[in-house]
Amino acid sequence: MPGKVLFLRNDPTSPEALLGEVFSELGFDVSTFEVVPAHCALDPIVGVTFPEPTHYDVVVPLGARWSVYDEQLSRSWVTAEMGMLRRGIDAGVSVLGVCFGGQLLAQLLGGSVEPSSAPEIGWCDVASSSRVVPPGPWFEWHFDRWTLPPGAVEVARNDCASQAFVQGRALALQFHPELDHEVLEMWIADDQDGDAAELGIGYDDLRARTGAELDDAARRLRQLVRGFLDELVTSTVGATDPALQPEPR
Repeated sequence: MPGKVLFLRNDPTSPEALLGEVFSELGFDVSTFEVVPAHCALDPIVGVTFPEPTHYDVVVPLGARWSVYDEQLSRSWVTAEMGMLRRGIDAGVSVLGVCFGGQLLAQLLGGSVEPSSAPEIGWCDVASSSRVVPPGPWFEWHFDRWTLPPGAVEVARNDCASQAFVQGRALALQFHPELDHEVLEMWIADDQDGDAAELGIGYDDLRARTGAELDDAARRLRQLVRGFLDELVTSTVGATDPALQPEPR
């Protein structure tokens, strides 16, 4: 069921990339909304008037370098974005949150977000208990993690953090399925504090591993988007649907 999807570009270095390509391939009318423009990236305290979510079938809040619990951001646009997502969810709009966007969903739906004791940068193993989110190595670059909202179903995790949950028509991802080579280069260029080096990760290693993993990750991304559309967009399933429950071990 092709429809309309809106990508919320929270950070100018975090575009929809491969996610946008997949939705377009599947026949969706793709729109984007810039939350923090490039010239404000070093001072992201900006006023934002968000689009009306009910004009879309799917809204995708994307990643960002900041924390959703930052008080100044909350006063300027994070609370407004959560309000926009809340209106959409209440009206039946499906939401796919990516990293920062997934943490926004966790906070909005009654969970919490806090600094992680085990930050993740690079390709990390993720175990899945649902056909909606394929397992396998997914790319990560995050320093915060969520606690699950009440009633949410965790559908993927690893030893460092919860990696995906479903609640109603919302799917939150901690990892970055949208990553391509161009996005990786933007993040490397933007790593002015040396976060990767601090974790003992070299840029050339990230490039080499991405070259080895990206084709298979793109295949799994297509599975993920189709699963999301089948289970959370075109049907009326919720977090208690058997398809979203952990498979027997």
